[in-house]
Amino acid sequence: MNRNESQLPNFLIGVYLYLQEAGGKGMPYNVAQKLIQSHLVSGRMIPGEEIGLKIDQTLTQDATGTMVMLELEAMGLDRAKTEASCQYVDHNIIQEDSKNPDDHLFLLSATRRFGLYFSRPGNGVSHPVHMQRLAKPGKTLLGSDSHTCANGCMGMLAMGAGGIDVAMAIAGEPFYVKMPKIWGIKLTGKLPDWVSAKDVILELLRRYDVKGGVGKIIEYYGPGLKHLSAMDRHVIANMGAELGATGTVFPSDGEIKRFLKSQGREDDWIELVADEGAEYDLHDEIDLSSLVPLIAKPSSPGNVVPVEEVAGEPIYQAYIGSSANPGYRDFAVAAEIVKGKKVASGVSFDINPSSRQMLTDLVKNGHIASLLSAGARLHQAGCNGCIGMGQAPATGRNSLRTTPRNFPGRSGTREDSVFLCSPETAAASALTGKITDPRTLDMDYPRIKEPKEPTVDVELLDPPLPLEEARKVPLEKGPNIASIPEMDELPDELEVPILLKMGDNISTDEILAGGARVLPYRSNLPKISQFAFEIIDDTYYERAMKTKEQGGHAIVGGFNYGQGSSREHAALAPRYLGLRVVLVKDFARIHWQNLVNFGVLPLTFANESDYDLLNQGDTIKITNLKAQIQNGREVTVHHKESGKQLKMNHALSERQVDIMLKGGLINWVKARQKKS
Repeated sequence: MNRNESQLPNFLIGVYLYLQEAGGKGMPYNVAQKLIQSHLVSGRMIPGEEIGLKIDQTLTQDATGTMVMLELEAMGLDRAKTEASCQYVDHNIIQEDSKNPDDHLFLLSATRRFGLYFSRPGNGVSHPVHMQRLAKPGKTLLGSDSHTCANGCMGMLAMGAGGIDVAMAIAGEPFYVKMPKIWGIKLTGKLPDWVSAKDVILELLRRYDVKGGVGKIIEYYGPGLKHLSAMDRHVIANMGAELGATGTVFPSDGEIKRFLKSQGREDDWIELVADEGAEYDLHDEIDLSSLVPLIAKPSSPGNVVPVEEVAGEPIYQAYIGSSANPGYRDFAVAAEIVKGKKVASGVSFDINPSSRQMLTDLVKNGHIASLLSAGARLHQAGCNGCIGMGQAPATGRNSLRTTPRNFPGRSGTREDSVFLCSPETAAASALTGKITDPRTLDMDYPRIKEPKEPTVDVELLDPPLPLEEARKVPLEKGPNIASIPEMDELPDELEVPILLKMGDNISTDEILAGGARVLPYRSNLPKISQFAFEIIDDTYYERAMKTKEQGGHAIVGGFNYGQGSSREHAALAPRYLGLRVVLVKDFARIHWQNLVNFGVLPLTFANESDYDLLNQGDTIKITNLKAQIQNGREVTVHHKESGKQLKMNHALSERQVDIMLKGGLINWVKARQKKS
């Protein structure tokens, strides 16, 4: 359909649903619709309406997984009810003290107890490892990492979510989300020399910025697909998260069959392509042959320009790796560019392998030797500097990275200057010591051949234990693991101060920083809460604690509030500090859902100009709150300083209203268990 069906008259909605139900009898479906329709357990495929989806697989990583495992323990789960769930250890792998290794042991014990796969430290980043070992076309995947959408490259419906949503999925519950519009991107042509898959997604970010995909699934199709490998598609799908998209979908075609065969998993392949005549709610087209090397300037993935516009700026660091460029060719092309040469003086050339099995092939084929000989620094297979876990740049110096994000402070350096680019641009710039358009290098474009028989390595991926053996496994909790404090119900009246007023595009990294200093406390809510909003206002924690026992507080923001990571701590920590209501122009999807899950009321301005009336330090009052959210979409907020009644809106479903009234999803689950 080419319109927002949620706005159609009722009789036309009926016609549309009739045609949908006839899908198997002739109505053409695109790939995203096929995936949704085959997993739909509640709701209707009308954009904007809440739907419930059966989840086949889940993915958790160690920065979010410890909380997920504690939530499973609180639920009393006996055994994971998914087809496959895997806990990856890829974020917090620096062991400067006992916190991270203690948590790794806890995660190992929890996966053994609850029947999950366990990917050990050093095995690699969750998204490419999952793609290599567990991803299956036609399945749904929910992950407590916003870049879970990367596995949409495999013909999956892969989505990021908060940890507690993933915990519910592991327990066999549906995942609830508003039905997205399907955005079809037709790919034509073939990428020219010195342009690669990273430039494709940067081009889409150049056109639409970081809000362009909100409320949408991006589906790629067209003749240009035949020139993109499975890993190329992974690169593009990964940064759908930076567009704010619910997910990214590619078809499962001959290339996906080839990839699975190379991994010894050909039997997992099914063909999944759009029906002839399938339509999309929105359309765009990218001629691959017209693209040029692109780069995202600080401090947003949407701040994209051609590399040639910023060429010549000096750099401190060039970084290759992360889930956004995890493939063999991404490293091999960099190795061939620098082979027989030396990195410029003063440049840190950081190589962050994305999986152990891919690293093995790079070693076998001499590419690691080429990189090291040129002066590169080789790090362990994991997320590393992508989330500020090492490889932080010098203050104010330019860092070129193939990572997906360059939000302020994400690198680990507060006053950072991070650019996002392709491996070709990063390697070329490492040689010259300044931002360099790789097309200007005096050499032929390297032609990379994938290994004919790539390494298949399952030694560091532990399978689930048999049920009876699993039941005997005790949970190993180190001293840094603290239980989640109880949350109170939503009060019927709120009179609270506004502790922060912020602008547009506030990221979860700004709400709660990641990196080596913060993430080791991911299992200790009282401690990690001390870092809340410190990048924006380092007095927030102290001021929030003063409100905690006095009814709490509110915060105000602009557009796209909560973009970025799915890290639920960005909602949970402020909630622990007394945050009760967030008033913004609009929300990023995952953070909005996390706020709901932890009982923080998310409201949007009915009149965006009312944003200008509110100031930090003002007081707002909401009366008869429970009835207001139960009886409609509008909530009236009294602004004490101006005396005005501000109209706000909520987007809660009936189910989410009940969750909000109970004070969050944990309380809601407990209430259901008592009834049963």
